[in-house]
Amino acid sequence: MCAHVLVAEDDAMQAELIRRSLIAEGHTVTVVHDGRAALDAARRLAPDLVVLDLMLPVIDGFGVCRVLRADDEIPVLMLTARSAEDDVLLGLELGADDYMVKPYSPRELMARIRTVLRRSGRADADRREDPVVRAAGLAVDPVRHEVRCDGSPVECTPAEFEILLAMTGEPERVFSRRQLLEVTRGTDRASTERAVDVHIMNLRRKIEADPRRPVRLLTVFGVGYKLSGGHG
Repeated sequence: MCAHVLVAEDDAMQAELIRRSLIAEGHTVTVVHDGRAALDAARRLAPDLVVLDLMLPVIDGFGVCRVLRADDEIPVLMLTARSAEDDVLLGLELGADDYMVKPYSPRELMARIRTVLRRSGRADADRREDPVVRAAGLAVDPVRHEVRCDGSPVECTPAEFEILLAMTGEPERVFSRRQLLEVTRGTDRASTERAVDVHIMNLRRKIEADPRRPVRLLTVFGVGYKLSGGHG
C-alpha cells in the first residue's frame, strides 16, 4: 500500500522523522510547515492523506481541516500536543479520520496511517511501488539503503546516507548545519555541527565531478547547504 502523503507540521524535527518513516514504507511525501502552505499543497497535489498538526502557524489545523472537508474528501490524520477532550471532539467533528496525541510512537503512527489509507481506499498499490527518492541525478533507496549517482553506485556511511535521503526528499531546500546534525543523530550521536561540514565534503568527493566546484551539493553562505535539483 503506497500513497502520496502530505505532512503539515511546523516542528522541523518532527516533520523529518515522519517523512523518513513514510519514505521507508514506500510512500511519496510532501512536507509543509504552515496551514496556508498545507491548503495550497493539498489543492495542487491532491494527496491521498494529510497528516495535520493542529498547532500550525498562519492557519491552524482546525481551519485547514475545515477547508479540506469543504473542498474534498482527502483523509486527515490529526496530530497535536493538546489532549483535551474538547479538542479531540472538535477535530473529529470537523471530519478528521483519526487523531494522535504527542508524544507518539512512529511505529504506531505508521500503523494508524495504514489503517486510514485502507479504509479510504485512496492508496493505489500499483501506482507508487518504488520507494526510491530521486533528485539532482541521485537515487536514494531507503529500503535497500543504496545510493546511485547518474546510475553508478555510491558507497556512503550511515550519516552520509541520512543526509542524502533528507536532501533528495526536498531538493532546493536549504538545510542548516543544525538540521543536518539532527538528521544524523540516529547514526552518529557523537557528531557536531563541524562534523556535518566533513560529511558534506566527503559526499562531494563521491557525487561531484569536481568537488572543488560542486554543482549538486551547494553551500548557501551563512545558512547551510542545499541539493540543487537542476540535475534530477
